[in-house]
Amino acid sequence: MSKTLTEIAQQLKDANKKVQLIYAFNGVGKTRLSREFKELIAPKTDTEETHSELAQKKILYYSAFTEDLFYWNNDLKLDSEPKLIIQPNSFTKWVFDEQGQDQNITTTFQHYTNEKLTPHFSTDYSEVSFSFERGNDQQEPNVKISKGEESNFIWSVFHSLIDQMIEELNIPEINDRSTNVFNNLEYVFIDDPVSSLDDNHLIELAVDLAQLIKLNESEVKFIITTHNPLFYNVLYNELNSDDGIYKKKFFDRHRMTRLDDGTYQLISQPNDSPFSYHLYLKSELEKAIESGHLSKYHFNFLRNILEKTSTFLGYKKWGDLLPKTDDGKPNPYEARIINISSHSKHAGEEVADLTEDDKRVLRYLVNEINTMYRFQQTQS
Repeated sequence: MSKTLTEIAQQLKDANKKVQLIYAFNGVGKTRLSREFKELIAPKTDTEETHSELAQKKILYYSAFTEDLFYWNNDLKLDSEPKLIIQPNSFTKWVFDEQGQDQNITTTFQHYTNEKLTPHFSTDYSEVSFSFERGNDQQEPNVKISKGEESNFIWSVFHSLIDQMIEELNIPEINDRSTNVFNNLEYVFIDDPVSSLDDNHLIELAVDLAQLIKLNESEVKFIITTHNPLFYNVLYNELNSDDGIYKKKFFDRHRMTRLDDGTYQLISQPNDSPFSYHLYLKSELEKAIESGHLSKYHFNFLRNILEKTSTFLGYKKWGDLLPKTDDGKPNPYEARIINISSHSKHAGEEVADLTEDDKRVLRYLVNEINTMYRFQQTQS
C-alpha cells in the first residue's frame, strides 16, 4: 500500500519496536523521513524557544542536518590554519559546554581513524583543529582531515551523546541519575551515518552502534536508515545475534521505496536471512521491465548484479557472465552498452529514456542471466 512520508512516519511510530532498520536508495527520502518523524513526535510550536534545551527533547536525530552544524573555516588567505567550526545547538552545547566530553570524543574518533590524529578544541568549544603525529614524535599542526575523517569526528560527537544517554536512562530511579536532560527522550533517529566511510570503518561503526543499542534498557527506541547494504547487513546481524534481545518482538527491518506517483512503500523484510543487495537490485530491475519504465540507471543495476555474481562464481570479469555468440565470446555490443550506460556521469541518478532497442537488450540480458545462472524469481 502506497503512503505519504507522514504516513510512513506514523507507521514507524505505531510499530512500537525497540529498533527499526530501514534500507533505501539515496534520493528516496530518508532524510525527509527523519524530519517528518521528528515533526510527528515533537512538532514545532510558536514557543519553540522554550523547547530548545536538551531536557525538553523527545527525539534526538543524526542526519545531514547534524553534519551541517560543523563547517570548515579554511583560512583561504594564508592557507595555514584550517579549523572546523562548531555551530552551537542544544546537543553540541550539552556535549561540550556542560559535560566536557572532548576526551571521550577524541578517544572514539581516534578509534575510527588513527591514534596519531588528534582534535584540539578551543576553550569555548566553538572550533576544533587537528594535528597529526609523525614518526619522529613531532606533531604537524593544523592538518585538513579527509571527508571520511570529518564524518567520523561528527559521528564521535553524537556517539558520546547517545552513550551518555543510555548510561543515564539505564538507571531506573530518576532521582539517582546525574542529569535529567534525557528524561523526556522517546526516540533516537539515525539517518545514514556512514557517508564517506571505507568498508573497514563502516563495519566498525555498525558493530559499535549495535553493541551500544544492546546496552539500552530504557524505553527509548531507535530508528536507523541507510543506503549502504553492507552497513545494513552488519547492523542486522549484530542486532539479530543469539546473544541479543532485538528479535521478532523488538526488532523490525524494512525497505523503503518511492513509487512513480511520489508516494512511498515501507516493506517489511524477513528477520531470518540477511539482506541481499544484488537480489534487491534484480527485483527492482524486473519490476521496471514489467512496467516498461526503464531508464539508463537500470543498466547500472544490471552491471552491479553481474559484478557481484561474477565474484561469487569466481569469474575474473563480469563480462564473462554475458550470453555468448556463436564464436563463444560475449556480444561486444551488449557489454559496451552496459559500460556506457553504467559509467555515465550521473549513472546512479540518470532518468533519461532508453531507445526501444536498448530496452530490448536489457530485457533480453536479464532473462538470459536468470536462465543461465538459475536465479530464483524474486518477489517484491
